[in-house]
Amino acid sequence: MTVEPCVLVISGLPGVGKSTTARLVASRLDRGAYIEADQLQQMIVAGGVWPDGSGVISEEASAQLALRLHNACLLARSFLGAGFTAVVDDIVVADRLVRLLVDLEGLPVRFVMLAPPFEHVRQRWIDMGSPFADTWGWIDDEIRLRTKRIGLWLDTADLTPEQTADQIITRLDEATVSA
Repeated sequence: MTVEPCVLVISGLPGVGKSTTARLVASRLDRGAYIEADQLQQMIVAGGVWPDGSGVISEEASAQLALRLHNACLLARSFLGAGFTAVVDDIVVADRLVRLLVDLEGLPVRFVMLAPPFEHVRQRWIDMGSPFADTWGWIDDEIRLRTKRIGLWLDTADLTPEQTADQIITRLDEATVSA
């Protein structure tokens, strides 16, 4: 599908389908690049600190999350400069959304929040045996209570990844934000 190149950020809870959806969207475009933030964080091979799931993110983990988001934005700028739509997959909530918009200032940005009901995602975590089930509910609060309602917010509880990708592509204009 031909779309005007932009930076498309797909956010949501862990395990909500960001990676699958972002890859599907990028693959359906004439010129699409997929940027997975978790892969950028895994480039830190010594001294990496991930959030522990308690809801209190250490200063070092916070700095590394900011670094990975900044690097995702740098890659997105590079791909956009070469005429690709850069599809970024990351958990961008609360103050991280503000940082994202600063890093992408002056670019055409689209933002999509995959936001099924929390209990739907929690049940998925339980079914997968994920440790998130009992510890990561605080991220849902960050999304629903402290993240600015910009772009396109989708309840994906009843959508397959393919249907979610279809929704994003057909509703891309609704995802437009000012960066």
